[in-house]
Amino acid sequence: MAYPLMEHLIGNGFLYCGKYYRASSELTESLMKPVDARIYYETVRVKDGVFLFVEDHLNRLVNSVKGLENFEVDTSKILSEAYSFIHMDKITDGSVRIVLTKEVLLIHQADITFPTDELFANGINTSILNWERKTPNLKIFRGDYKTTVNEKFKQENSHGLPFELVLTDNDGKLYEGSMSNLFVIRDGKVYSAPDSKILIGITRKRVMAALENAGVELAIGTFRPDELDSEKDAIFVSSTPFDILPVRFIDNYEFNSSDNEVLKMISKCYRDYTEEYIAAYKHAFNG
Repeated sequence: MAYPLMEHLIGNGFLYCGKYYRASSELTESLMKPVDARIYYETVRVKDGVFLFVEDHLNRLVNSVKGLENFEVDTSKILSEAYSFIHMDKITDGSVRIVLTKEVLLIHQADITFPTDELFANGINTSILNWERKTPNLKIFRGDYKTTVNEKFKQENSHGLPFELVLTDNDGKLYEGSMSNLFVIRDGKVYSAPDSKILIGITRKRVMAALENAGVELAIGTFRPDELDSEKDAIFVSSTPFDILPVRFIDNYEFNSSDNEVLKMISKCYRDYTEEYIAAYKHAFNG
């Protein structure tokens, strides 16, 4: 299914094939029309003027291309153009989307919803979507999936509109978020779906490091919502735009995730890791 190269554009302009265009350019409209090309993309968080964990994003971009096509991806060029773009548009905090086809490199700021302090404190509302991913380890635009997800986000559950969707496999087991990785905390362990079932998120990799620093064991496992204890078990999601977020509702299932001590410890270790990354980049850049 055809899909546009550009979506959720905000900001003053964008880079297209190495040239800067204003958002009001005639090119903008054409980039928002569906195309038949295979589209690869990464959405990278900018925090304090630094692309967070960008080397991992670029490596995943290369691997996504290798999984389906055979053309060279110049990661040095992409990184250089990405930093040029945020300097031109004066972006210090936000989300930047890197979009790639065999012929095109597009870089623009994307309108991504960041969680409020209240959501970090109390947890998010989610809805269930039964969807088995095809080639889950490759990050490319899939029109049928995007359309289904967009429609589901418009449907309220008993707690209002969902902030995120939780995907279930054909056995009804929770395994991933629509734009995040999913974790379950049970009996002091953190459970994640097998790598073969999910898109290996960039933040997920750093969550693994936070788990290690916190001395928490990672186990492989998935659960149906009715198998979980609403009082004892906790659920959280991780992604580039919103780091680590506790889950309060999965449709009519409620969890006291935000008060879970293991999750609080993991979140602190992750925040420390992020701050160290930003400080290290600035030190290296400033010499």
